[in-house]
Amino acid sequence: MGAAAARAELERLRAGGKLALSRALSRLEAEEGSAALAALLDLAVATGAGHALGLTGPPGVGKSTLTNALIRSFRAAGETVGVLAVDPSSRLTGGALLGDRTRLATDPEDQGIFVRSMAARDRLGGLSDHAIAAIALMRAARQQVIVESVGIGQSEADVAFAVDTLVLCIQPGSGDSLQFMKAGVMELPDIIVVTKADMGAAAARAKSDVEGALSLSRLSASGWKVPVLTVSAVEDTGTGELMQAIAAHRAWLASSGQGAGRRSRQQTDWVSDYVLTRYGRAGASRIDVAGELAAAGGPFAAMARIRADLDRRLGLL
Repeated sequence: MGAAAARAELERLRAGGKLALSRALSRLEAEEGSAALAALLDLAVATGAGHALGLTGPPGVGKSTLTNALIRSFRAAGETVGVLAVDPSSRLTGGALLGDRTRLATDPEDQGIFVRSMAARDRLGGLSDHAIAAIALMRAARQQVIVESVGIGQSEADVAFAVDTLVLCIQPGSGDSLQFMKAGVMELPDIIVVTKADMGAAAARAKSDVEGALSLSRLSASGWKVPVLTVSAVEDTGTGELMQAIAAHRAWLASSGQGAGRRSRQQTDWVSDYVLTRYGRAGASRIDVAGELAAAGGPFAAMARIRADLDRRLGLL
């Protein structure tokens, strides 16, 4: 697929609604590694104007409930939404184990909202290569993209390197803030949300603990101060403040130039992680990721080049 064909394909994707996006995501496995798919994905990366929002945190913290609230708010504002719900994988089939679509209340007739569950596969961190590609496509086809992480292992770190704004969800009375501080997770989020704020004093203590942990673990040199918010699905409070914080962070990314830098670093991270996951440290030591990115013109074409080169060297072709 040449540049003109890729542009035409992407325009069809943007105009085609749910069916077109569903078919495009199905191609990620069926045509993995092909030059045509790499050209489409790299164009999506280069032109994708949508904002990717990551939601992470431990199981049971209320990520799906929060996703539902955000979907309603974005749609009420007239924005198109894509949701990628990353689930644990079945050891038998490799498919998504939980199927987050069953927990998201959306109107099937609404062409402005698209939800897809995707398996984490063998990635403890929660984002497979296919999930990264899906985020790139959705960011080019939808105005708002919500990525709900699997919420186990090191998923917080994985999601941080694939989205524009990362929201970390913490549950009152769980001790999550202390555990996240120990693991260095407090260095990652752009916004922190204490869920289940209707728990009253416990939620207030959790908010105070998080603010204290932030003051100890992170002094942002970028100029962005991480807000700590409380949200209650039961009382339907806090979603408006969260929407304002998301909009403020998006505006700051654009005005400060941090957004372009973040997306550029993401592309390097994607290629580096692809090589390390597929070929290990020995393979990674033989690849100049920056040089490959420059030569290929995009991360997915770079991955295809690297795969062809290392497979040939290793006799895997």
